Amino acid sequence: MNDWNRPIIEEFRANGGRVGGPFEGADLLLMTSTGAKSGVRHVTPLGYMAEDGLLFVFASNAGAPNDPAWYHNVRADPRVTVEIGTDVFDGVAIPVEGAERDRLYTLQGERVPPYAEYQRQTDRPIPVVALHRVSEQGREWAVGDELVKIHDDLRGRMAELRTEMLAVPDGRAPHAPDLGRRLREHCVAFCDVLGEHHDNEETRAFPLLAARFPGLAPVIDRLRDEHARVTGTRRAQAELVEDADSRDLAHVRAELDRMTAELDAHFAYEEAELGGVLNVIGSLWRAAPPPSAEREATAG
Repeated sequence: MNDWNRPIIEEFRANGGRVGGPFEGADLLLMTSTGAKSGVRHVTPLGYMAEDGLLFVFASNAGAPNDPAWYHNVRADPRVTVEIGTDVFDGVAIPVEGAERDRLYTLQGERVPPYAEYQRQTDRPIPVVALHRVSEQGREWAVGDELVKIHDDLRGRMAELRTEMLAVPDGRAPHAPDLGRRLREHCVAFCDVLGEHHDNEETRAFPLLAARFPGLAPVIDRLRDEHARVTGTRRAQAELVEDADSRDLAHVRAELDRMTAELDAHFAYEEAELGGVLNVIGSLWRAAPPPSAEREATAG
């Protein structure tokens, strides 16, 4: 935090969101964003307006000709932490565009006249940014929830495969002459669904996210690396069950346990890092994906 903001932030946190001086009585929150270039977390005190269950902040920069650093941060990576009063929550910061931006900024300028003056001082349209709680979905297209449902289906398919193994007594083929066939059926169903899911992410979801929020690149890069490893796991699983009748069942079970743990870790990371973001921006994609993202997704 810079020297100007430090005492404001400390007073805010010490007094449950209340501050004195020039901001006494103002609607003030703290937003923590990730530096677009540095990757360092930055805390910024911001005036806000609450409407229809959302919080809106304004990238006025006191009427300066350039957008403030925090706005560049959330354009790169929309994941933020918001402190308002004593409430602290993870959020997603999404700019409001067009006529709705104009309406909200005009309303804020009427409520707090300095904001109207800031807009008169600069030629740039001052951005308005909505801060969504990651759990807020309303009637939006909750892509993050759909992601969890897909993962849960895949978890269930993997569990069925493991259940088949646990139901067979230790030993080899004489105990279960059709074991290999049953395992192959489960494996084919699981591998087909998982492969299609990852193909969709690679060709559609990831290019859209990368085009809109370049700050998410480390998350997407890790997920892509994990996809490559998961592809190897799928192939190993297919080979494992191909000749299961002649294998040591304890070894097959141990390998399936290892593969399950690897997939669970992959799913959990993706849900934690992208689930909230996808829930918030899903409806925006459904209405009108960014043109550059559409082009990149098509090219991919």
